[in-house]
Amino acid sequence: MNRLLVSLLAAVDALVAVAVGVGVVLAPVTLVWVFGVSGDADWAALWPAAATIWQLGHFAPVAVSLPAELVALGGLPSGGAEFTVSLAPTALAAFTAISAWRSGARAARAGAWLTGVLGGTAAVAVVSTMIALTGRASVASVDLWAAIAGPALVFAVPALIGALVRAWNEGDDGIVDALTERIPDDVQNAVDAGARGVAITVAGIVGLGAVVLAVLFFVRGGEVIALTQAAQTDLPGVVVLALGSLLYLPTLIVWFAGFAIGPGFAIGTGTAVSPAATSLGVVPGIPVLGVIPDSTSPWLLLLALVVIGLGALAGMVARGALLVGSETDAEPLRPRLVALGVTAVGSGALLAVLAWAAQGSIGPGRLAQVGPEPWLVGLVAAVEVAVGAAVMLLSPRGEEPARPAEPSLTRDAPVASSPVAPRREPAGTVSPDEFPTAPLD
Repeated sequence: MNRLLVSLLAAVDALVAVAVGVGVVLAPVTLVWVFGVSGDADWAALWPAAATIWQLGHFAPVAVSLPAELVALGGLPSGGAEFTVSLAPTALAAFTAISAWRSGARAARAGAWLTGVLGGTAAVAVVSTMIALTGRASVASVDLWAAIAGPALVFAVPALIGALVRAWNEGDDGIVDALTERIPDDVQNAVDAGARGVAITVAGIVGLGAVVLAVLFFVRGGEVIALTQAAQTDLPGVVVLALGSLLYLPTLIVWFAGFAIGPGFAIGTGTAVSPAATSLGVVPGIPVLGVIPDSTSPWLLLLALVVIGLGALAGMVARGALLVGSETDAEPLRPRLVALGVTAVGSGALLAVLAWAAQGSIGPGRLAQVGPEPWLVGLVAAVEVAVGAAVMLLSPRGEEPARPAEPSLTRDAPVASSPVAPRREPAGTVSPDEFPTAPLD
């Protein structure tokens, strides 16, 4: 396909992703504005509010500067008038990343993955610049470069990875094929098997975090309702809280995925929420934070066994993929070690990236540190996955019963006599071997 056409199609994908993401924020904000404010409200603040939320969802920190009268009304300390909010509502970034992945894969299928990735990234950067220039607010401001680089990187990185994965699997007649020609076939098969293991472990651990969060919502739903009632908000306020909770739902899932792995997460400086111990200070009165338990049981450390079990499942799938891709029944050590390394290191790195995306600041003072510690979550996850995967990838296989060798039926080889029972002659008959022989004259 023509490279210019691929670039244009990738730019269209990027524009659609940005438009849908901004629309998801702008539509409910507009409805709340229509039904929840008085007639003399400043409508000029509607677009900056939606733009700022979208930028925050793409990891652009927001510098908040509260007016003096609002600080006095809320009883905040003098140092709490200016702070930074960097904890992103990752649902917005997840939508952009998924769209970018698909766009990069389509560009690779068309045979011009680099052009497609660059075209889509350039489109996102241009639109982000327009949003940043037209959506500036006085109370909550975003640095121009962060407002451009955040969305552009959220699109560029998944698009590049999606394109490289598709090119690795199907070829690109270019850089990727030149690289794969230098890599032995058994190592390529091992990388593919390890990539399957990474997908299994990361999806399983994120799903485990979602299950833990769902159980806590069921057990501590009363606390969430009580905090909502204590906020004394009207119907539009309740809608805003509900929508905000939905946008932050992937963030909370990653928090409790880190909880299941072991390190847990923090709700402020000097706090910890983990299976081993929980130490909380004053938790902000945000309703969705009511799901955080006040104390935990050491029995929850058994969740780490589930993570190890997911690593074992990944190792079993990877070993099966290696056997399918092998031309013989032999199992050399090198491919299994490569698959183990890819599974463990890839899972730890990807979970560390997710933990980084789910941490940040939500207020002044001690609230400047919220969420999991990325390097610790990645390290512990890599070790636990490696333990489970190593059991399945490095353990010896069961001995199969030896099959008897089949006789060769070639012309030169002797034919083995078959164990046929001797023929029995009827009674009263004489065998030809019993006739006397007489010499001939």
